Amino acid sequence: MTAKPLVSAIVATYNRAYVVGQAIESILGQTYENLEVIIVDDGSTDGTPEVLRRFGNRLRVFRQENAGPAAARNRGIAAARGDIISFLDSDDIWLPEKTERQVALLERAGNFVPCCVCNAVLKSRNRPTLTSFQNSLLDPSEEEGLWLNAPQVLMNRFMLFNQTVAVRRKALDKIGGFDETLRYMEDYDLALRLSLLGPFAFINEPLVNYNLGSTGSLADEALQKRTCLKEQIVRIRRRASETVMASSNYAKLRTPARRALRKAHRELWVARLRQRHLPGALTISHLLERAEHYCSAIADRSPWFERMKVVPILERTAPISNSCSKLGFQGMAR
Repeated sequence: MTAKPLVSAIVATYNRAYVVGQAIESILGQTYENLEVIIVDDGSTDGTPEVLRRFGNRLRVFRQENAGPAAARNRGIAAARGDIISFLDSDDIWLPEKTERQVALLERAGNFVPCCVCNAVLKSRNRPTLTSFQNSLLDPSEEEGLWLNAPQVLMNRFMLFNQTVAVRRKALDKIGGFDETLRYMEDYDLALRLSLLGPFAFINEPLVNYNLGSTGSLADEALQKRTCLKEQIVRIRRRASETVMASSNYAKLRTPARRALRKAHRELWVARLRQRHLPGALTISHLLERAEHYCSAIADRSPWFERMKVVPILERTAPISNSCSKLGFQGMAR
């Protein structure tokens, strides 16, 4: 019998003593047994260290000066022993079968597939309950399988990624982990870079509970710092565009990359306009935002809208690598 691969579950936390214990319990409660739990305390000043001590030797704990989520996750990756790595934010929850389901699908898919993403329930007191796939306009025709056009979709749309992904260690090593210069959207950047390696495996069933609007979350901070957020999106899409333009393997991605970058520049320009203390600047920026919103809504309903293209994984020995080469993926072994 083949031994099950070791999975490293990484939690980066900062001043979340009131919830981090629940996140850890959800990892320890996984039905998959060959799993290590790594906690990176990113300079917490509350009772987080005391909470972590209660778990004893069931955790590997690393503490560092506050350096941000990307640096904390990279610290966890460097310490990880697993062939597969997953991430969980300290205010979210994994359902018990998440790891087992994702590892099984990755094993069926083969080494050419860099990661497996699952759906998540987005929980909020003030909003209707929906899933992360619904929020990103992802509607797969299969319950699980291979997602063939992840780069085309992610060029122009975001998806909940860190909490929902199980990624091969060699894929993270190939792309260099998280970009520590990004304050926001580091997970979007990681997803885009991973998508150029090969198709994603996916599970349509929600296996994560994601809590929207947690106190002190970076997501809320980013909404308050709109210009900084838009600047980082431009950086991410510019880098993706440069990668695509530099290789003939990615010829089919060039048009989506150019369009996505132009859209990011427009949104940045509007965000900067909002900050200018000029007569009518706020009104004009609001009108431009509404126009962009309506144009996007029309595009989402058009025949040219990039929908999720998927195929089932029928057997592990299927010639996935040959199909992926034809689609222009870079591949992890190259």
